[in-house]
Amino acid sequence: MRVYQKVREYIDSHGLKQCVVAQKAGIPNNTFNAIMNGKRTLYADDLRAICLALNVSPELFIEINRDCEKPVEKRNN
Repeated sequence: MRVYQKVREYIDSHGLKQCVVAQKAGIPNNTFNAIMNGKRTLYADDLRAICLALNVSPELFIEINRDCEKPVEKRNN
């Protein structure tokens, strides 16, 4: 499932109105609707604003590969 689909599912399952979430996120309604319908890319800034409006962590909607959290080893050149 794509991130925008997870966000839409969350909004619907919590009985929220998309227009209210859009307003709280500072995203115009037409842009928000396009994002929620997969007609516009959900950018990181959009997701951040939506998560702040919903008071949830972005990790709720995106999968984090825990292998990526390992520290990067420095190269000795």
